[in-house]
Amino acid sequence: MSVRKKLRAIMAGKRLVLMPGAYDALSARIIEAEGFEAICAGGYAAIGSMLAQADMGQSNMRDYADHYARICAAVDIPVYADADTGFGGVNNVRQMVRAFEAAGVAGVFISDQVFPNRCGYLPGKQVIPVEQMLAKVKAALDARRDPDFFIAARTDAAGVDGINAAIERSRLFMEAGVDMAKPMGVDTIDDIKRVLREVGGPHMATLSQAAGLKKRSLEELEAAGVVAATFPSIALFAAANAVRNVLRILKAENSLTATFDHLLPLDDYYELVGLKAMLTREESYDKAAEALTQKRAAE
Repeated sequence: MSVRKKLRAIMAGKRLVLMPGAYDALSARIIEAEGFEAICAGGYAAIGSMLAQADMGQSNMRDYADHYARICAAVDIPVYADADTGFGGVNNVRQMVRAFEAAGVAGVFISDQVFPNRCGYLPGKQVIPVEQMLAKVKAALDARRDPDFFIAARTDAAGVDGINAAIERSRLFMEAGVDMAKPMGVDTIDDIKRVLREVGGPHMATLSQAAGLKKRSLEELEAAGVVAATFPSIALFAAANAVRNVLRILKAENSLTATFDHLLPLDDYYELVGLKAMLTREESYDKAAEALTQKRAAE
């Protein structure tokens, strides 16, 4: 089954699937190695890892496509990616869909914010007229070559005009043909139930460190009918914390030995990055080349 069919199966399911966020290829490989079924790759983590900046929409489509391609190449599970505003008008959206499909992404969501897009949990958001977003949605749907490529439309209207406006936009997005409509910032169980009831389609909850310390029960989300929960910045925050802590130990103790218990063992790292398979492949090609030269010399 292709990764896109796997994502569609997840979104059509009846159980809650957890989708941690990857900020690069190595973090994606770790997520897969720990048994998760799918990955999300968001702009917040991408900007943090690529530029060491907060997500204020300062990257571009090609940077994202290259970034997501490296993540997709590292794993065999679906990668659901952030497409910001589509990076411009309808022609930009079309180009984005084609580029992200070529990168191996299983699905994307497009936001109705004005350009430049910013993290949905940051202040200062504005949304474009709904007619403009519907044009982008249709352009995205027309651009996809693989019918299994999952396209979601996200609205940030709840934080600007309230939940009623967000639900109305989401309903229009669903009527336009998207696979999922996501009202961003609609996080309480009661509001999620309302979205499921009034908008229809699958619902994906977002549990981001960028939202602050909001405690929500995964059991409650599943009981409400949520089929997927993303943790878009969990690996980024975990990595930043781990790196900072071990460097503080190194500086305070002035000793490499003091850091040993805080580092991934060398054998575990090589297993994670596939060193054994790489060496085996290298050896097999060398032997094949040697056999070919010996055969030619014997003729």
